[in-house]
Amino acid sequence: MPIRLTVNGQTHALNVPAGVSLLHVLRNDLGLNGPKFGCGLGQCGACTVLIGGKAARSCVLPAAPLENFDIVTLEGLGTSAEPHPVQSAFIRHSATQCGYCLNGMIMTLAALFRRLPDAAEGEIRAALRYNLCRCGSHVEVLEAARDAAETLRGAAQA
Repeated sequence: MPIRLTVNGQTHALNVPAGVSLLHVLRNDLGLNGPKFGCGLGQCGACTVLIGGKAARSCVLPAAPLENFDIVTLEGLGTSAEPHPVQSAFIRHSATQCGYCLNGMIMTLAALFRRLPDAAEGEIRAALRYNLCRCGSHVEVLEAARDAAETLRGAAQA
């Protein structure tokens, strides 16, 4: 059955099997590799995307019911020339090692700062607590998150 998904501002008409996950469609049909397959259970966060501005785990969401939502992946958050403030902060603070969890952390923080531009340290930690990372970049990730929050607060006040 054909579905229409709006991903990163572009509408795509897709013929996908019933019940196929959004992650499968994003990676296999649209060639978007920001969201990663991690656990397949919606628990690790590697597959996180924004749906209507909110962080969502794409590996456990069927694609078909999402026809009327704006979906944003890491590729649509910012550009190489003009990255999103969270992406810029992660680059400045070298907040990655293997990078597998990076998508989920960036997308989770982008959703948090959209909802709470003045997010405090505890709110940042709470938002990230379900994004699993094995590499130990946690200190740099928190530095990048605080930096992005400051940048976004400054932009909101300007």
